Order: sequence, then structure tokens, then C-alpha cells
Amino acid sequence: MRRAVFLDRDGTINVERDYLFRCEDFEFIAGAPQAIKQLNDAGFLVVVVTNQSGVARGYYSEKDVQHLHNFVQEQLIGSGAHIDAFYYCPHHPDKGVGAYRKQCDCRKGAPGMLIEAAQEYDIDLSRSFIVGDKLADVEAGLSAGCTPLLVLTGHGAHEQSRVTAQTLICADLAAAVKIICAQFA
Repeated sequence: MRRAVFLDRDGTINVERDYLFRCEDFEFIAGAPQAIKQLNDAGFLVVVVTNQSGVARGYYSEKDVQHLHNFVQEQLIGSGAHIDAFYYCPHHPDKGVGAYRKQCDCRKGAPGMLIEAAQEYDIDLSRSFIVGDKLADVEAGLSAGCTPLLVLTGHGAHEQSRVTAQTLICADLAAAVKIICAQFA
């Protein structure tokens, strides 16, 4: 079985922007492409898991999310890095429109996206990690059996008091990757 590092998108890989879907609004957090390349080089699968309630709210479409993910992948290739898979939850339990308004198991803090990726890519969740900037990321990782790391970028500085003591806290994705590669690779 393979090891993976699950990455939240907004606030972890890229600068937090409310309901980001336009390529021209996307901006990597400093050092993120290099950190992803470091994970690639260390043999980890890199899997993005992101809640995208903007779809549920009708702000943008699933096609817009996929277009942005293709753009992110293109930008990473320029740095010699890549993401192995993108998973997103388009639902919201309260604020969704139509079929998108529902309680689901894919919205983080539930572990659905991680479990689905584990099944599709033969991932050993107990030897894998999740890096994100919100309590929901940590909860999803813990529920799936992964080691969680909280970054202080995005919402992380405000969320750090809400996470468990077993959660490693890091300045940013580059610092989290350094810890993962040094202690666990």
C-alpha cells in the first residue's frame, strides 16, 4: 500500500480567497509548489481534498472547479511538481441549492474524500498525513486514521486553539512538508 499526503487547497496551497474559482484569482502561498515537489520526490502521493460549497450555493459550477484544478496542475508542472489526484465536495448541508443541499460523507470534517482516494489509489491511511488550515481538515484526517498537521496560513492561526494536542502545528505547507519528510519519510 502507498503513503499519501492529503492537502487542503484554499489557505494551505493557495492564498485564501472566499469562494475561489477563477484562475486569475489563484495565487500560491510562498513555497507551496516547492513543498509539493518535495513530497513528489519523497515518493508520497499528493492528493488535494477540498470543500467547495460555492458549488452548492450556486456561485460557480463543478466545471469551474475542475478548470481551476487543471490550471493549478499546469502551474505546478512549471515547478517540476504535480498533484496525483483532486477530490472536492460540492455539497453543503444548509446552504445548498437542489441536489447539492445535503448532508454527505465527503464534506470535511467527515473522511469520505480520504476514504475514496484510499480505495482508488491503494493508500494506507495509517501511514498517511493530512495538511490543512481548518479544524475540519484535522477532523477528516483523524477520522480516516491519518496524522494531521495544521498550517497557520489561511484560517489556521484562528483555528489552532480548536485542534487536539496530537495535531502538529506548522507555519505553512513548506514547514509541514519538512516535518513529514524529516520524521516520517
